[in-house]
Amino acid sequence: MHSLTMMAGVACVLVWLYLLLAHGRFWMVQRLGPETAPLADAGPIAIVIPARNEAAVIGKAVTSLLQQSYAGSIHIFVVDDSSTDNTAPAAREAALRFGHANALTVLAGQSLPTGWSGKLWAVQQGIEQALGLRPRFLLLTDADVQHAPDSIATLVAVAEGGGYDLASFMVKLHCRSVAEKLLIPAFVFFFFLLYPPEWIRDPRRDTAGAAGGCMLIRPAALERAGGIAAIRREIIDDCALAAAVKRNRGKVWLGVTPDTRSLRAYGSFAEIERVIARTAFNQLRHSAWLLMGAIAGLALTYLLPLALLFSQSRSLAILGAVAYLLTFIAYLPMVRFYRLSPLWGVTLPISAAFYMWATLHSAVRYWSGRGGEWKGRAQDAFKPG
Repeated sequence: MHSLTMMAGVACVLVWLYLLLAHGRFWMVQRLGPETAPLADAGPIAIVIPARNEAAVIGKAVTSLLQQSYAGSIHIFVVDDSSTDNTAPAAREAALRFGHANALTVLAGQSLPTGWSGKLWAVQQGIEQALGLRPRFLLLTDADVQHAPDSIATLVAVAEGGGYDLASFMVKLHCRSVAEKLLIPAFVFFFFLLYPPEWIRDPRRDTAGAAGGCMLIRPAALERAGGIAAIRREIIDDCALAAAVKRNRGKVWLGVTPDTRSLRAYGSFAEIERVIARTAFNQLRHSAWLLMGAIAGLALTYLLPLALLFSQSRSLAILGAVAYLLTFIAYLPMVRFYRLSPLWGVTLPISAAFYMWATLHSAVRYWSGRGGEWKGRAQDAFKPG
């Protein structure tokens, strides 16, 4: 038993050495930003915002887009997806207050057809209208994202400078409550581990990913990828779109920004758990084998170092300490990116345990036929037969 534990401890250390040294430097957040100056004008930009019950945040999102330093023309298409609050009036009021009512079009979303997710159907309707302007780029963004003044200009510079067909920012997520401080930096860390931006940017690799809150895409690349219709059933739609673009000879860029932010707050552990459970089992392609593999991998990589620290065997305790130190080194840049105390860097095993539970819950919800619920709509539920 001791020898098996020793082998597991050595394996854990080797895993972390690999992640730190050979996994696309995903943990080095400071390297994931744009390396080019904002571009003043490269042609018209059409912005599509799907919005369902977003009255609390849509005004700030629209205002931030109207305040862009980008000199080219910008037009915003907000698709009101059957909201039961004042989403549409709030968007119009923001544009009117800023003196750019003519730069905003609010569309009333049509009924959701079979085979489409609600968000993607709203995006599709917005794109259909936006293409009438013959834009240089489409910006697909969320109603809760407050853009930095140079957000569009920077993404355009990235796309034009590197010949990218899809350029996306992982925006800075809301991180103020205890639950957010424990789980939000970990979420971004795990996301980049699954989708190392350095690999995404490499056209020789198949790895493809994007962050749906802020995606700039060339209309021609979207058409080559089959349009939004090609991913209409996808729950993790941003990564599905990136994969479709890359499969069709497109180049994809993913980076981070400290200045464009999500306004959506998650004040409790239960709220964050629901968000994770909505997509986690879908990420595993609804496979029980992949689920068991993911749980075993999380346990080996994140929980074993903590367990070994309390071993009565000195050699096992040393292995645990080394693995835990490597975990801390890898996670610290993300903790600092979110301007948290370095002490939060030791909490990654706790965060991983929470994500393990949420992933299991996601599978249970899927198998029970409930799936994940978002904006009052059930999605990704198991259908017998």
